[in-house]
Amino acid sequence: MSAKAPIPPAVVTGPLKLPELPANLPDVKSYPINLPTALQLAGVNPLDIAVATERLGVAAAQLDRARVLWLPNLSLGMAYNRNDGRIQDIAGDVFGASRSSFLLGGGPSFSFAVTDAIYAPLAGRQVVRAREADILTAKNDSTLAVAESYFNVQQARGEAAGAAAAAARAQELVRRAEQLAPGLVPTVEINRALTELARRRQAVEAANERREVASAELVRLLRIDPTTEVVPEEDPQLRIELINLDCPVDELIPIGLTNRPELASQQALVQATLVRIRQEKMRPLIPSLVLRGTASGSPGLTSGYFGGGRNEFVGNSGGRNGMELQAVWEFQNLGLGNRAMVREREAENRLALVELLRAQDRVAAEVAQGLARAKRSANRVKEATDGVRNAVETADRNLQGLGQTKRVGEQVVLVFRPQEAVAAVAALDQAYRDFYIAVADSNRAHFALYRALGHPAYALMAVPQVPPPPVAAAAPLVAPVSPAR
Repeated sequence: MSAKAPIPPAVVTGPLKLPELPANLPDVKSYPINLPTALQLAGVNPLDIAVATERLGVAAAQLDRARVLWLPNLSLGMAYNRNDGRIQDIAGDVFGASRSSFLLGGGPSFSFAVTDAIYAPLAGRQVVRAREADILTAKNDSTLAVAESYFNVQQARGEAAGAAAAAARAQELVRRAEQLAPGLVPTVEINRALTELARRRQAVEAANERREVASAELVRLLRIDPTTEVVPEEDPQLRIELINLDCPVDELIPIGLTNRPELASQQALVQATLVRIRQEKMRPLIPSLVLRGTASGSPGLTSGYFGGGRNEFVGNSGGRNGMELQAVWEFQNLGLGNRAMVREREAENRLALVELLRAQDRVAAEVAQGLARAKRSANRVKEATDGVRNAVETADRNLQGLGQTKRVGEQVVLVFRPQEAVAAVAALDQAYRDFYIAVADSNRAHFALYRALGHPAYALMAVPQVPPPPVAAAAPLVAPVSPAR
């Protein structure tokens, strides 16, 4: 005997009945905003982008300084020298002398390692590339944070609307239960309805609290007037789809590995460490250059107008020029210091490579996680939509049938008891919350996946917005049915 196929559950079809959105707070200024405006502001005001920009400025200045290591310093100044007492001449004789001299002039000077002048600009350019990629990373992160915060506001608005609708039905349930005959509804049933009404009112307060908190967080990210409440212009049931979810994950991961600026930044830092390794290996082989003036004491001036004489007399003035140019090969700590520096640079290179591999693993995981979240949340939206339809139908039918009776033997009983209506109202509140959470999760997942891919424009779908299911206008509760007494 063949087994019978399971009977599918009855699903209510037709327009989706969603509650009216809550009104703006009367004592708070509202700030209407839409998603494109919020995303545009995400690239203007966030401090993270400003920090990354300033780090780029530091790296660019360091690169400019490395490029001009070849150029000498230019010194201008004066030098006065006075000696009284015993001095020693070149032959070794010691004798007494009193003399003065004065020099007014200047000249060039420098002291640098040629290896630094060659390799420092090469490493500096790689660091600048890394900091430019860091700015893109900060912009991507800020965009994602604003998008997630925006959908948090949308979710909270939807939850507040659902909580208010459930509370209205709970209020109607209490009114209808109190109108029924005491013989049909015991006091405990009315108390149960009152308890549910109190819970629904608490849920309204909690939902409004989440709405205000989410709005304050979005205001913080956008850095607008903190006394305002942002009010999205889109409906909270609107879904955004950016990526084709039918694309397999093994095709999406290479896109992320190609486009993510974090990887470009880390690759540039790896190249910088390779340059520094060559720099330290060549340091003992390439001399340092030193140019200093000898027309005066340290720090020496090269050329100028010089005069002097016995005791305090300064005369016999005329031009003077003196300089010394050296090429010096330096072996730090008998060469052991150079070897240690090479090992240090090699360790920095290995560390940068490990960081690059870790970043690649993180990008691949974020792509896979984002795709899984987007797919599963889309499935949840479908189930939550059916859940709302059935929950609304159940709650309305329970309220409509609360005053209807039927005869069972010699007794007259209610078709729907208040406790069944209480359960239906609680289920409706949960269905609304499940629906708005699923929609917000779906939107957040798409933006997280888009960011995980590195914001590639060619990966965007042609139609970014998914039309919401048909929504019926919020209808007032059904008229009360005369209670049977």
